[in-house]
Amino acid sequence: MEARKRKGPRPKMQPPERQALRELIAEHPLSTVGELVKLLHACTGTLVSKPTLTKAIKAEGIARIKPLAGSGYAAPMQSDLPRYGYSERHRDDGDPIRYATSLTQTEWEMVADIFDDAGERGRPAVHSRRTIVDACFYVVRTGCSWRLMPKTFPPWNAVYKLFRRWSRQGRFERMHDRLRQRWRERAERNDFPSTAILDSQSTRTSPQGGEKSFDAGKRVKGRKRNLVVDTLGLVLAVVVTAASVQDRDGAYPAMAQACAKYPTIRRVFVDSAYAGTCAERLEASHEIAVHVVRHPANRNIGRWHAEQLPLFDMPTRTYATQPKRWIVERSHAWLERARRLVMHHDRLVAVSESWVWLSEARRLLRGLSKK
Repeated sequence: MEARKRKGPRPKMQPPERQALRELIAEHPLSTVGELVKLLHACTGTLVSKPTLTKAIKAEGIARIKPLAGSGYAAPMQSDLPRYGYSERHRDDGDPIRYATSLTQTEWEMVADIFDDAGERGRPAVHSRRTIVDACFYVVRTGCSWRLMPKTFPPWNAVYKLFRRWSRQGRFERMHDRLRQRWRERAERNDFPSTAILDSQSTRTSPQGGEKSFDAGKRVKGRKRNLVVDTLGLVLAVVVTAASVQDRDGAYPAMAQACAKYPTIRRVFVDSAYAGTCAERLEASHEIAVHVVRHPANRNIGRWHAEQLPLFDMPTRTYATQPKRWIVERSHAWLERARRLVMHHDRLVAVSESWVWLSEARRLLRGLSKK
């Protein structure tokens, strides 16, 4: 008796799709089933459901394993990698008159026009604008109180009044954006970046008051600093919120600010805290590709593993550098060189954001003045 032909639609997971699935899993061993569905659709044009894809993965002999508790993952150590950060040529001890945080003549000429009040209404300036800017740099680097500023600077209330005015006018951000553009030109990069990295950091607040709350994950009572940086670690956008605000909630205003200033951004790297609905919403809102970089020892997701062909090395108890993610972590470390940013001492979150622009601008000024 002739066997009956199978009726129904043609299965979507044909040999070409299965081969593409194996290659995608080998390339993205930390991805979830939902992410593999999107990757397979982008690669082959075939859209399947999660149960169908799970069944195909099982048929290929691929399973998900999770590392043991307390284990880490080590990338091979490379001693020939370039070293980043401050070196002796970046250090400035000042002189008998000028503080080490104060601007040199070369540095001041780069940004002098931004703080020029010529043509504005009101009485003429009493204090030199360069001296006011030097005082702001002194406060952010040393972390001192406004009232405890050295007497060599103008009166603290005059400095603070101008600092708040320039902060509202966005002059510190403009200064940083100009220096960031020059830095990218020197690095032979396009003026507007196409790739960004997003991350947040929870820091404590002082008893000064203002917006604050408790981050249960990090066990920190204070505020959360959401940073968007480019592949050089230069800040593109910063949003400061209460520490209780989830990373995914702080990502929306941060990415909105970054994409509004730099419409050339086409992809952004994030950690697993932004996966799922947050990543989908960012992709739909700004038409960018969100790449979730997970830690190799992630025990919540695990890794895909084929018995006949291991897709990854066995984990060890050492540190792993995560692709692109280390750049934003380094930017957070750069910010904490400024003692004013180690802890939030200001009531207003807008002031906390201004300190970020000011601190990064000082770092860029010092680097651009050194040939």
